[in-house]
Amino acid sequence: MTTATGPVVLLAGGPGTRRDVYRPLLRELLAGAGKARPRVAYLGAATDDDPRFTGLMERLVRSAGDCAFALAPVAGRRAARGAARAVLEDADLVLLGGGDVELGMRRLAERDLSEPLARKHAAGTPLLGVSAGAILLCRRWIRWRDPDDDGSAEPFDCLALAPILCDCHGEADGWAELRALLRLAGEGALGHGLRAGAALRLTTGGRADVVCGTVDRLALRRGAVVAL
Repeated sequence: MTTATGPVVLLAGGPGTRRDVYRPLLRELLAGAGKARPRVAYLGAATDDDPRFTGLMERLVRSAGDCAFALAPVAGRRAARGAARAVLEDADLVLLGGGDVELGMRRLAERDLSEPLARKHAAGTPLLGVSAGAILLCRRWIRWRDPDDDGSAEPFDCLALAPILCDCHGEADGWAELRALLRLAGEGALGHGLRAGAALRLTTGGRADVVCGTVDRLALRRGAVVAL
């Protein structure tokens, strides 16, 4: 799946970004729904539906405009009964929250939510991923079978609704994880490093345009990862 048919926005959330970044982006996406009270589906898969994060994201979304906010659950009895699919089906905007990327993909797979998300995307529903949620929307991410062994690094597939590789908040260590992912991806691989407060918008055809903040771009050239 390599062609974006609905808007996809990737955001590296962080301290101080709520007022300057979250609200303008959310206002734009809510307004784009063309409804007086759009329905927002929140996927907290990367935190196992942690209620603290769910509450935080609900307050942020509601501060941007009138809307109906609903958790698409991946944990608990409602999730086991398939409630997330119904929430996603009704959504005018889908928001994927931050947390742990590998956990998020595991929960989405357990609840068979990749296909409903792809269907919403193909129908033109906007998708907004925040931090780990942004990485979940991209092509793949990386894990280490043994944290003490660099040679144990391996990529794993994500949703691929944003046909790029990206990382969020890795500026402090020089994008070490993104660099490792690019080396595994092979010659010519391109990665986008979203610093805190930065956002990318994926246009039709997969071009990644910077909405705000600083995005570092890295590529694997002749076996070395270089800054572009």
